[in-house]
Amino acid sequence: MRPMFFAAALAAITLIAAPASAQRDPAYAAARAAGQVGEQPDGYLGVVGASTPALQALVNNINIQRKKQYTAQAAAGSTVQQMAFVTGCNLILRSAPGEKYQAPDGRWLTRGAEAPVRDPRCL
Repeated sequence: MRPMFFAAALAAITLIAAPASAQRDPAYAAARAAGQVGEQPDGYLGVVGASTPALQALVNNINIQRKKQYTAQAAAGSTVQQMAFVTGCNLILRSAPGEKYQAPDGRWLTRGAEAPVRDPRCL
């Protein structure tokens, strides 16, 4: 299992730039800057606090795109869940100060200048 996890980690690193840049449309950027959405440890985007139909639709659309990428990459020897987890670790690490992310215990935190709190299984 360990070699597959490392393969997933390597593959996820190559995927991070594409999902992050593709998702920086104005509505996504505004929701992220306002702290309405944040990165979750499972590799998917989450709604922080109250949701609206438009915000939920935005998050659902991004998560569908992410799952497609994880599924395509998982065909190379890891599972969709492994790809999603490794990508989630890296997206949380790459979050900018002021952005929201979900800690391993489920709390939504705002990224400061310090490193984010991540799952201990993150590389």
